[in-house]
Amino acid sequence: MAVATTILGPARFAIGASSPGTEYTDQVISVSVVKSREALDQSSFGDTGRQMTGGLTNVEVTASFLANDTVLNAIAALVGTRCYVAVRRSTGAISTSNVEYQVTGAYLESVDVVNASVGELQEFEISLSGGTLVEDTTP
Repeated sequence: MAVATTILGPARFAIGASSPGTEYTDQVISVSVVKSREALDQSSFGDTGRQMTGGLTNVEVTASFLANDTVLNAIAALVGTRCYVAVRRSTGAISTSNVEYQVTGAYLESVDVVNASVGELQEFEISLSGGTLVEDTTP
């Protein structure tokens, strides 16, 4: 049985205090967007096992960057704020096969302003949590 595979080209990544944010496509080396819902226990005395229901939706965005002073300073300025983030699998037009995941109000708690090893390119990672996720398919 054949398995469908997606090979990512240059994915689009933008972040800022508000939409549309600043694009860092040429600096981001990996990105993930995770959508989840809290599991709430709705079990009652008559149940023979736990019964769960979905609670509030949560969004986690993680991105790894190649560091340079300009990018690092711009991202560090967003620490402690709620940000807008946009992620797309490709830099091509938004479509049903190239959905843009837009998160409004994602909280950036921290960034490593120094993360270096001898003989390696400096990289840093950010993690944002919360906010409202929109899956845009309209060009």
